[in-house]
Parts: sequence; structure tokens; C-alpha cells
Amino acid sequence: MTGTASETTAPRTPDTSPMPAATAHVLDVTHVDGDAYAVDVRGHQLLVDQPEDAGGTDTAPTPTELFAASLATCIAFYAGRYLKRHGLERAGLRVRAEFAMATDRPARVASVRIAISTPPGLSEQRRAALLAVASHCTVHNTLHHTPTIGIELEP
Repeated sequence: MTGTASETTAPRTPDTSPMPAATAHVLDVTHVDGDAYAVDVRGHQLLVDQPEDAGGTDTAPTPTELFAASLATCIAFYAGRYLKRHGLERAGLRVRAEFAMATDRPARVASVRIAISTPPGLSEQRRAALLAVASHCTVHNTLHHTPTIGIELEP
């Protein structure tokens, strides 16, 4: 992607000022064993690990798989809410995410393909509207409007 705005603008300086408490969403990640980590979010716990061929024990999805899952589930949620709002069945709604890693450095996801399977019998007009709504989910919007990210060591 040459000549895009993100390539031609200067990198952002991270905003390390504290977030207002009312807007902060907090999750904690702690080491479990080997390459496995537990993620605590609002009383829910997720695990992440690495495949055996990458040194892990393959007890859970990788962080990168959860990244793609986050996008796919956000799209599914928005699509489902569209169907519900219009009194349509959600049975048969399915979202598939496929992603490819970049072959150069830095390590990153190079591409993501999302395919939405709609419930049977959905009209072309409704399908187009569902796609428009799903394309504006929070995670998708965040990827298109990159957040400021600050990484720091605790004192």
C-alpha cells in the first residue's frame, strides 16, 4: 500500500497521560506457564498460548488469532443487531475470518478477509444494508482510525 496517508505522515507521539477513569476499560494479563497467559476482563477469563511448533503447548488460541476473532465477532455482533432491529432471524448468521501474516518485518497481520454468511432468504437490499452496518463495527473502525498506543514499564 504505497502512498497511503499512514505511510506519508509522521508517526504519532504516544499520549502517555492517564486516561480519565470514566473512559478507561481495563484488562489484566498474567503469566500462567510456558507461553500461556491468562486475560482477565470484567470477571471473564481467556487464555492465550502459542502452537507447539512455536514453542508453546497449544492450550489456547494465539493473541493474533484473538485479534482476528475480535474483528470477526464484532462484525457478527453488528450484523446480528441489524437483523434483530429489523425483526429478522439470526439463525444461519455466520462470520468467517481468514488472515495472513506479513512475510517481512515487523511481524504483523498483512491481510484479513471476512466473509459473512447471512440467514437464508435475506433479500439483496437487506444483504447490502447488513454489509454496510457490519462494516462499521467498533473493531473495524478502530483499525481504520488507528488509536494512540503507549507501552511503558511500571515503576
